[in-house]
Amino acid sequence: MQLDPAHLISTADDLAPLYRPPSVLVKNKVMPCIDADFARIIAHSPLAVLATRGADGLDCSPRGDPGQTVFVEDEQTLILPDRPGNNRIDSLRNILHHPQVALLFLVPGVNEVFRVNGTAQLTRDPALLARFAYKDQWPRALVVITVQEAFLHCARALLRADVWNPAGWVGDRVLPNFAAMLTQQTGVHVSDADLSIEDR
Repeated sequence: MQLDPAHLISTADDLAPLYRPPSVLVKNKVMPCIDADFARIIAHSPLAVLATRGADGLDCSPRGDPGQTVFVEDEQTLILPDRPGNNRIDSLRNILHHPQVALLFLVPGVNEVFRVNGTAQLTRDPALLARFAYKDQWPRALVVITVQEAFLHCARALLRADVWNPAGWVGDRVLPNFAAMLTQQTGVHVSDADLSIEDR
């Protein structure tokens, strides 16, 4: 798509007339650590999205566990177990190149989201891995995040999307079959059962 150069936004000065300055509340809500209230949000978030950047670009990866997917070690430290997946390990490779990460936490039925920015390291320390076993299976590695910023994000996006309203859920009524899509795209036969396999 070719954009009209006359209307391109290319500097911060171009943005200024389009948006009001953020309120004092918005500017001051960013905290440098995980307090007790933030910890409660994390404890009730079964789904988080991990954003990383690598040598060749950016990735955004959903992470989920029953009940809770990220764990608070202390006010500056979060631990994310790396559960079985597709073995692409894009996020882990990215962290080795650039430790900066961002997390977005979702709580079912809650329209506000919680965000954390920080830096990450990877560990395979057996004593730590054992603490986060699930169904008698240890994670392959842990993502240990040092918190730099933590803050609430307003509900507007999820309210507009009405994401928790079952009446708007489309599922397989509208979407193409994912197994059929992958079979067509890769030339490898994929069944619906293959998509739900937990073990790497």
